[in-house]
Amino acid sequence: MARKDKGHFGAKHPGASVRKEVAELLKMKETDGAMPCPLAFQAAVELSLTPAEIGQAIDLLEIPISRCQLGLFGYSPVSRILQPAESVPEDLEAAIRTALSDGRLPCADAFRIARDFKLAKIRVSSACEKLRIKISACQLGAF
Repeated sequence: MARKDKGHFGAKHPGASVRKEVAELLKMKETDGAMPCPLAFQAAVELSLTPAEIGQAIDLLEIPISRCQLGLFGYSPVSRILQPAESVPEDLEAAIRTALSDGRLPCADAFRIARDFKLAKIRVSSACEKLRIKISACQLGAF
C-alpha cells in the first residue's frame, strides 16, 4: 500500500490475525518505526514462514516496510535509491526478459536472478531500470 495508506495496511487482510510469536519477533526487528525488507526476510526464515505471510503480519501490525532490497522504496530522505545501470550484460538481460510476466519482472525472480548471477539484488533492479522494465509483485506485498 502507498504512503497515503499508512496506518491502514491491515485493511488488506480483513479477518486475519497475527500469532503472538510472530508479532513479538517483528516488533523486535522493527527499526525506527519501520520494518527493513532484509529483516522481514530474516524473520520469515527464523519463523519458517513465507515472505507473503510475514508481509501480511507486518501489514496487520501497521508497520511500514523500509529499505527495499531492490532499492525501490523506503529510504530517507529520498524514497528510492535505484539508479539505472550504465549497461546491461547480454546474459543478464536475457535472464530478465525470460522471467517477465506481463512485461514486468516479479520481485521473486529478481531475487533469483541476483542469486544465479551472484549479484547484489539492486544490480538486477538497476539493470531493469536501464531496460525500462518495472518490478512487480513484491514478495512482502508492499506493491
